[in-house]
Amino acid sequence: MKHLIIFIGLFLIVIVTSCEKQQTDFRDFFGGHEITYTGSAGEVLTRTGNLRTQLKWKSSSDPSIVKYVVYWNNRTDSQVVAITGKTDSIFVTIPNLQEFVYSFTIYSYDSKGNKSVPKQVNNIKVYGPTYKNSLLNRAYNVADPYLLNSDGSVTLNFITPDTINIGTVIKYTNTSGNTVQQTLAPQNNAIVLPNYKLGTEIQYLSSYVPERNSLDVFTVATSSVFPRVYSYVLCDRSLFKEVHLPNDVGTYESGTSISKLWDGSVGPQGYPNIFHSNGSGGMPHTLTFDLGKVYDNLSRIEETGRDCCNNPDNFEVWGIADITNAATTLPSNASGWKDESIAKGWTLLKEVLRTDDGKNAYTTELDNNGKPIRYIRIRIKHVTTNDGNYSNMSEIRLWNKQ
Repeated sequence: MKHLIIFIGLFLIVIVTSCEKQQTDFRDFFGGHEITYTGSAGEVLTRTGNLRTQLKWKSSSDPSIVKYVVYWNNRTDSQVVAITGKTDSIFVTIPNLQEFVYSFTIYSYDSKGNKSVPKQVNNIKVYGPTYKNSLLNRAYNVADPYLLNSDGSVTLNFITPDTINIGTVIKYTNTSGNTVQQTLAPQNNAIVLPNYKLGTEIQYLSSYVPERNSLDVFTVATSSVFPRVYSYVLCDRSLFKEVHLPNDVGTYESGTSISKLWDGSVGPQGYPNIFHSNGSGGMPHTLTFDLGKVYDNLSRIEETGRDCCNNPDNFEVWGIADITNAATTLPSNASGWKDESIAKGWTLLKEVLRTDDGKNAYTTELDNNGKPIRYIRIRIKHVTTNDGNYSNMSEIRLWNKQ
């Protein structure tokens, strides 16, 4: 027992001596002074912006803190946030940054200059002109850009945007001549413009945020112009006139002339209230007529066949503004007729292929691309009865876009 007491006593002396030596070493290492650390910043949340960013963190509960200092650019730049009272959260917005990825270091300080351990915040992206210049206005639906409504409004159709789109401003002119502005929300793919004035320009401008909680909104540099919204206006058939170019087909009799195609009848007609070719020349054969004036955007044709037979199911629609020197020398069934027509200035507006019996009205869009057209030439290549000579039609109507 005596030896045990002596051993414990020696052990306690060694421990005490060791602790005192460590304490002395600690003071010697830091110049004889103890280090005091203030409370560090809590979790940091960030919001990016346009050449700036914002940091938010939970304030330390340490009452001695008088300021926080945020450092960046390897501590060559800094911003001080003074603490004047108790607060739960600290906000600091750092302006005048470059478009770059930054790291920030946050320290808290007390009045004696003691500071906290560093709070590091990395990979904070700041946006600017490069990002803005990469933005494009929201895309419209190319296949179905708009719909004219019966109440005078127009519906514009767009495709689903990127998730960072926050809106697209639509600017248009209404029927009173006033400029009207509406905003298409990102969750919607269509917007209705009431009282739209047909033919007037529609502009649209989209805005984006680079990240969901961004400080700033970035708007595309310039507006885009929406495809022109047209209405279809029926060509005035009272102006139509027959034209007889060389090699055009003749008519069966005077009562079945080309002018029957615009006599105002509705639906498939019976003989003799039809156009009826004379059967000479075979297929293909052509007929020509004058619209009475030049149309700048002839865009639609409707053809109605006879009530029984010889209805065209394969025919071409050609157009030209002036027939001076436009007559072809080749018959329309010659292999070089098409090339000669193009050389003479004719434009192939459409090749129509019908898969029905050819009787009822059939409407199709013309591939005009805005060329001025006054004269129409129909080249009939085949009829539903497979007849090699005769063709019949009841009506033809055309529309101009405006």
